[in-house]
Amino acid sequence: MRDSFAIESFLEMMSVERGAAANTLAAYERDLNAFCKAVPGGLMTAQSDDLRGWLARMTNDGLSASSQARRLSTLRQFYRFLYTEGLRADDPTGPLDSPRIGRPLPKVISEDDVDRLLLCAEEEISNAATPGKRRRAARLHALLELLYSTGLRVSELVALPIEATRKDQRFLLVKGKGEKERLVPVSSKAHQSLSVFETFREKKYDNSPWLFSAGGASGHMTRQHFARDLKVLAGRAGLQASKISPHVLRHAFASHLLQNGADLRAVQQLLGHADIATTQIYTHVMEERLRTLVETAHPLAKVRR
Repeated sequence: MRDSFAIESFLEMMSVERGAAANTLAAYERDLNAFCKAVPGGLMTAQSDDLRGWLARMTNDGLSASSQARRLSTLRQFYRFLYTEGLRADDPTGPLDSPRIGRPLPKVISEDDVDRLLLCAEEEISNAATPGKRRRAARLHALLELLYSTGLRVSELVALPIEATRKDQRFLLVKGKGEKERLVPVSSKAHQSLSVFETFREKKYDNSPWLFSAGGASGHMTRQHFARDLKVLAGRAGLQASKISPHVLRHAFASHLLQNGADLRAVQQLLGHADIATTQIYTHVMEERLRTLVETAHPLAKVRR
C-alpha cells in the first residue's frame, strides 16, 4: 500500500468515525507527510529506530517537547489504525517513550486590562474618520465583547452564524470540536455591541449565512485576521501586544469566572472541554497567584527574605 493512500484512509477514519475538526485533520496530514519525507522507505516500512531518529533530529533542530509529543501522538494514532485494520502486523510506536513536557499555565490578563481593551475598542467606533473604519471598529468591538462574555474558541467565534444577532436570543448554540454542540449564554453588553455592528453591515453580505462575513474563501473573517486586529488594538490601548491574543481572552474569561466564584463544572461546560482536567488548569493559575501574593504582601515575607 502506498503511503499517500494510507494517510488518506487514516484521515477519512478520523473525520467520519472520530469527528475530528478540519484544523486537526490538517495538522495530522502535515505531521504524517513530514515524517514520510524524512524517513527512508516511508511510513509503511518505518521501524521504531526510524521514529527514534526522527525524534532525535527534531530535538537537535530545537523543536519543543510539546511539539515533539504532538507529532508522536499523530504517529501513534496512525500506526494503531494500520494495525487495527490489518495493514501492518506491528506498531513501531509501541517501544517509544513520549517526550517529557511540563504543563504550562495559561497566559491571563487582569480584569482591568480587559476593561481597557474593551473601552478602547468601543471608543474607536465614534473616533473613526470614515464609514469603513467605523465598520471595522464596530466589528472588532463586537468580536471582543462576544469573546470575553462567552469564552468561545476563536474558530467558533469567527464562524458564528448570522442568527447570533437575534435580539431575543439569550443563548448561542455553538458547534465546537468534534461537531459537539453546547449552549453558551450571551451578555447584554455583547448583544448591544452586535446591534451596533449590525447597523454597519454591508449590503453585499445580505445573503451571507455568517455573522462576521468576509470576501475570502471561507466567507467569514479568518482567525489570523482577527488576531492581527486584536494585537494592533492592544498596542493602542497601552497593553503589551505580544501578551494579547484571542486565546488569552478565552483564558481570561475562564479565570475571571472562577475568581468570582463560578463552579468549575459550569466553566467546563461553557468552554466546551471534554475533560474537566483541562479546565482545572485555571485553578492552578489562581493557586499560583495566591502563592505569589502571600510571598510578596504578607508582613513576614520581608523578614524571611
